Amino acid sequence: MAEKRIAEESATDEGIAGERITEPGPAADRWWAEGLLFENCNCTAVCPGHIHFSQKCTQERCRGYWAIRFDAGRMDAVDLAGISVVVLYDTPPVMVEGGWKQAIVISDRATPAQQRAIEEILTGKRGGPWRILAPFVADAQPTRTAPVRIDGERGRKTVRVAGILRGAIQAIRGRNRNEPVRFVNIYNQIHNSTQVIARGSTECDDGDFVFSTEDTHGLWSRFRWDGA
Repeated sequence: MAEKRIAEESATDEGIAGERITEPGPAADRWWAEGLLFENCNCTAVCPGHIHFSQKCTQERCRGYWAIRFDAGRMDAVDLAGISVVVLYDTPPVMVEGGWKQAIVISDRATPAQQRAIEEILTGKRGGPWRILAPFVADAQPTRTAPVRIDGERGRKTVRVAGILRGAIQAIRGRNRNEPVRFVNIYNQIHNSTQVIARGSTECDDGDFVFSTEDTHGLWSRFRWDGA
């Protein structure tokens, strides 16, 4: 119950009114997860590939990350709450053509059982939205662990993977200067249909995924996934 209360409070803090944690029923293929999801890539805002994979990104390669904070969730008997993950990606300019390179970095605070569960979710092995993305990945790097820290405050999200990545995104303010600009009713496989539009800056170098961004595409949402 504590995890649900925290997630409800953070949904409001993140500028996405009306989002609430609701645990799916038993038909969800024995797993469900909810939390914060944000991203930054080297495209100018807004990344065309985010609107639809058939749209051409603004760079020759779309390089970026998804930062994922599991606020609540369970796979079989494994509690997923409190684990942070970063997914690094490098894709062709037209993402629907496939050929993605991807690496999953799970917080070293995760137990072996949590690591296995999260890897199964993010590789699509247990169904859900990531199963739709899995066929686009041609080069899946081995999953690894590292210290991962994700922080969120109203209007700003930050992520740090020790020795690999440091990134931050800042909401774009609208006509009402106290409120962010949002997508509403937008279709996306892993994001909620309501998303806050942002600009982000990142430095990433693990020897394989190497990119730097400044005031480029970013956004965040509250995700709700299950294995159905």
